[in-house]
Amino acid sequence: MISSLKTKERRFRSRAGPNVSAAAQSGGHIIAPVLTNNTITGDVHFLHNAHGFTFDRPHSETTQTSATRSLIFKHKTRICTEYQYVTEYNSLPGERVLLSERYTQPLILQRHRDQKEREAELCSSGEDFQQVLSSRSGDESSHLNYLFNPDGHGISPSSVILQGNSGNGKTLTVQKIMMDWASDKLYKERFAIVFHLKCKEINRIAGIKSLVEVLSYSCSLTSDEISQILQQSPEKILFIIDGFDELRLTQDIYDMSPHTDVIQKAPAEVTLCALLRGHILPESFLLVATRSTATDTLSKLLKGPQRFTEIMGFSEKGVEEYFQKFFQDEELFRRAYTFVKTNENLFTTCSIPVICWIICTTIKERFRVGADVTSVLETTTSIYVDFVSTLLKHHCQGLSQSVPTLLRSLGQLAERGMLEQQVLLDEKTVYETISDPVANPFLCKFLFKRRICQETMFSFMHLSFQEFFTALYCVILDEEESPRKLAQLISVQDSGWLEHPPRFAAVVQFVFGLLNKDVRHTLRKTLGLFVHPNTQALLKEWILKELQSDIYHYRTLFILHCLYELHEEDFVIKAMKSWNRINAYGAIFRRTDCWALLYCSQCCQCIEELDLLDCRLTSEKLMMILPALPKFKKLTLSLEDPSVSDLVELMCVLTRGQTLNTQDVHVISNVGTCTVRRADLSTSEELSRICIQPPWHVDPAGSLQSLGLTFPRSELNNINWTKLFQIIHQKDSDALMLIPCSFSKLKKMEIRVDCLTKRWCVWTLQIIQNCPSLTELKVDAYFLLEEGIKILQRSRTRPACIMKVDGLVCHKQSQKCTHYKDRELSCNQKVMIHLSSQGCSMETLRKSLF
Repeated sequence: MISSLKTKERRFRSRAGPNVSAAAQSGGHIIAPVLTNNTITGDVHFLHNAHGFTFDRPHSETTQTSATRSLIFKHKTRICTEYQYVTEYNSLPGERVLLSERYTQPLILQRHRDQKEREAELCSSGEDFQQVLSSRSGDESSHLNYLFNPDGHGISPSSVILQGNSGNGKTLTVQKIMMDWASDKLYKERFAIVFHLKCKEINRIAGIKSLVEVLSYSCSLTSDEISQILQQSPEKILFIIDGFDELRLTQDIYDMSPHTDVIQKAPAEVTLCALLRGHILPESFLLVATRSTATDTLSKLLKGPQRFTEIMGFSEKGVEEYFQKFFQDEELFRRAYTFVKTNENLFTTCSIPVICWIICTTIKERFRVGADVTSVLETTTSIYVDFVSTLLKHHCQGLSQSVPTLLRSLGQLAERGMLEQQVLLDEKTVYETISDPVANPFLCKFLFKRRICQETMFSFMHLSFQEFFTALYCVILDEEESPRKLAQLISVQDSGWLEHPPRFAAVVQFVFGLLNKDVRHTLRKTLGLFVHPNTQALLKEWILKELQSDIYHYRTLFILHCLYELHEEDFVIKAMKSWNRINAYGAIFRRTDCWALLYCSQCCQCIEELDLLDCRLTSEKLMMILPALPKFKKLTLSLEDPSVSDLVELMCVLTRGQTLNTQDVHVISNVGTCTVRRADLSTSEELSRICIQPPWHVDPAGSLQSLGLTFPRSELNNINWTKLFQIIHQKDSDALMLIPCSFSKLKKMEIRVDCLTKRWCVWTLQIIQNCPSLTELKVDAYFLLEEGIKILQRSRTRPACIMKVDGLVCHKQSQKCTHYKDRELSCNQKVMIHLSSQGCSMETLRKSLF
């Protein structure tokens, strides 16, 4: 194609054939075949060859001129200046941060996922969600360097679709690509020039414009300078179009005649679509960022060959890297990241970059004023409300309906999906409820293959957002409808409690979060939504009634989370006073559950009982709930393979600063290389007792089963727990002598052994002599061996101390019973030995009825 800027004849002289002449009026263009081995004379401006023809450019045209290089350098310099900074949602005028302090490479996939994979991504949370992301981040993930690389067949794409949900980092990724190209870090050899077009800005361009004019709106170059660059090596040009989903497409893109020239004028969206279709500069390359709701429309417009990619958000490693960049300070980063990682719900949402920014910003502000990090993020609900507000303000231009109307329709759709137990919603259902789902920033659109056809489906970004919008819908209905809807919701979830929480449990928790005073203020001020006071009264009355019944297992966790999300201290105190026994027996504790338990417990001075048996409490989770444990009069914990330091920390917290008159603690270690099998601690106003069950059986004929010590309560703070547990952990029976001797006011001692051997008899008698405060020593043994009995029969205790020994005596002449499994044999008889300062006596009892 030849374009004439002046009315002048152009002559093409061939060295191997006829001369060709062509003339064009000013501003016009002509199409003519260009034969090889021609000499071209005159002032000719080549834009591109006509379709189907090739042209061997002279060296002067295929190589950048110094003028062109100068223009590209100017373009790059301007990009480096502008794109190195990021203006955040809360930035004050003139306030910016470096791109390098915010951008983190998201997980980018180069393939579509099937329905099963999508459902797994939408429904999983916490560690399960991270595992799902991890499974996608193998060979399927892509780096920005590889977006235009050849595929397995050696074919490179001309167009790349970069799909991503709202807030998933598409725009920041585009900015990073521009910055790295301008800095010669990315695509240096592949693309000589990269242009960035923002569809939001194209919507504001009035009148008809050519491509060079449209490009001039988005960069520092003039139309003439852009025209000069475009005429050289179009195959080395990349156009990045950001926000295709925001482009206002009109019927003109279909009705107007093909637009093939960079200087041909048309409405801006028509000119852009001509570029997308490859009508203009077909040799150039395209990278188009869009939300999923517009991907199918884009793919029909876009020239090929195409490549589909999708930003999945941050992986676990990406979240950590983002926190590190955001805080800059290692100590603050560690504190913030560790805190958020302990909350599965928040950590799951951190895969969405915008939520990651919201959480980091909130924590940083709390650090700035010196607040404790644990008080930073009060509820999960408040983070979701902030996210919704951010998307509506910054990702939702040109809404065709009011915000309250939009949120109500989203809530209706979410509730319908919850009732039908669907996270993937069919197209018909969505369009019946949402007026313009394509423009809705909270919905995702998917295309699935169904035999010979395609099926369109929608979803929320994650199941948790579907649950959130269902809750929001329930609380913003009118005064009569809201209580009715909530009563139905409570009824559904009340009937669903078996082993695991029913599907509406999370919805009810969000409802409580939306009733929080600060959240209601945000809803009214930012979103124009009003929550009626009667709704709050109804839910509070219901939960107080619930607390009067027998609550256990996962229902206990559910109630804790409802109170945590409400986060209203006065009411939580009132509720906890009526909750005598917190029984979570058998419910697998997540880190999020630990936060809920900690918050609710700290609202009270004293609670009767906490049962966390078989809740899979790891060391990390134990440390999270430690501050709350001294408040319980009776405490039962089972720990996953605790270390010495875990047990020491637990006992120190329970015994130092003790405010309860009485406390009964039972700590059980699950199987593993644990320090103890069980540790019990009982305190009364005057006495304390500890009982420890070691985990080993060094000598099957004489191993220690348990050791119990009773002493004055005042001695609690003097116990060296580290030394005590280390001695037990050493599995050295001789070292056990050091334990009772370390108690200066030991009153009573109890031990249980497999067999009363000579060694155990000598050991117990030494304890009596070495502990002058000891008044009673009791020994329980499965079997009393003859060697031990003989020692006791010729022994005495010191005055004011007695010793009692219980066990079975085997009356066989040989191969006497020594094992626990033999205890019911008829040859065994139960006896009790009394030992005092007066001597030894043996009492024969009836056979044990085990």
